[in-house]
Amino acid sequence: MILLGAILLIIGLLVGISLFTTIGGVLVLIGAVLWLLGATGRAVGGRKHYF
Repeated sequence: MILLGAILLIIGLLVGISLFTTIGGVLVLIGAVLWLLGATGRAVGGRKHYF
């Protein structure tokens, strides 16, 4: 999710499409939060690990 968000963020900044920039930023934030929660051992959505 973080990788997809970063790609959309870069494309949005280079092309000038604000929708891609917004969606990319949101995906990076959500991915980072889920990654941090998973790294601390806290179950997210009923799962301990996401593969």
